[in-house]
Parts: sequence; structure tokens; C-alpha cells
Amino acid sequence: MKLSDLACTFKRELAFYRAVAAHSQTPRSAKWLLGAAIGYALLPFDLIPDFLPVIGHLDDAILIPALIYLALKRVPKAVTQECRAALDAELK
Repeated sequence: MKLSDLACTFKRELAFYRAVAAHSQTPRSAKWLLGAAIGYALLPFDLIPDFLPVIGHLDDAILIPALIYLALKRVPKAVTQECRAALDAELK
């Protein structure tokens, strides 16, 4: 996989998470978890500083996907399917 493909996938998933968070049927807890995941990824500080070898980056690699996973488990399947379909239609 090329770096440009990875960047495209990242942008697409971020757009999907924003669409899910903006959907009216998404539970408030899922919106908070998605916001926390995106915020933690974008903010310049971490729970464990990145200058610590291995463990500094490991918290990012575990915490962000865990928050996204927990959020998406709370969202009804119909909402995720609707958001994914809308995103697919928009990109074509």
C-alpha cells in the first residue's frame, strides 16, 4: 500500500466518523467517544509523552482505536450503513 493510499483511507475514515457523530440517531455516548478519539489524535499532548521509547507511541496505537471501537459498538447498524453509503455516493 502506498502512502497516498493510506492518506486517502485515513481521510475517508475521518469523514465517516464525522458523519456518524453528526447523525441525529447516534447516541450521545458514541458522539462523546468519537470526539474524544479524534481530539486525542489531534491534540499536541498525550497521556504518555511520545519521547518515551515504544510506550509513548503505544498509548496512541491502543487508546484511539479502542475509543473508536467502543463508540461504533454503541451506534445502530442502520446509522453506520447509512453514513457509509452516503460517503460512498459522495466520493463517486
